[in-house]
Amino acid sequence: MSRRRWGTMLLAWSGLLAVGALAAWLRYRLVEPPALGERCAVATLDGWCTLRGWVVAGFLGNAFGYAALAAGACALLRQRAWTAWLAAALGAFALQLYCYQSGALALLVGTVLLVRGAPRRQQHGETGQHIQAQP
Repeated sequence: MSRRRWGTMLLAWSGLLAVGALAAWLRYRLVEPPALGERCAVATLDGWCTLRGWVVAGFLGNAFGYAALAAGACALLRQRAWTAWLAAALGAFALQLYCYQSGALALLVGTVLLVRGAPRRQQHGETGQHIQAQP
């Protein structure tokens, strides 16, 4: 594996870890604490309560799951590294925020495409390499 490819993959996986950490922070620091829920039930003037309300509405309406599924479908159709990463990132986000089935599917699709080397177009000639059949 080339040094450039290694650096790109390291950046992609680091970004996925960062998205997962952000989703975990939202879940365990913003959604689940009962004290914050009680405070936001009384007054929603606080910016944290507004953000909490959006996150809760997002997983109650399965919006995170739908976004992850859409990104997974786009990754399968487009076969690009960035769509694979987006599917994996949104899948991890949805999985952490209670959209289990759709998040797991999108995370699986995205990571498999990333590990596989995602772009089919790059594997078959976009790099300038030509494969010739042997007689």
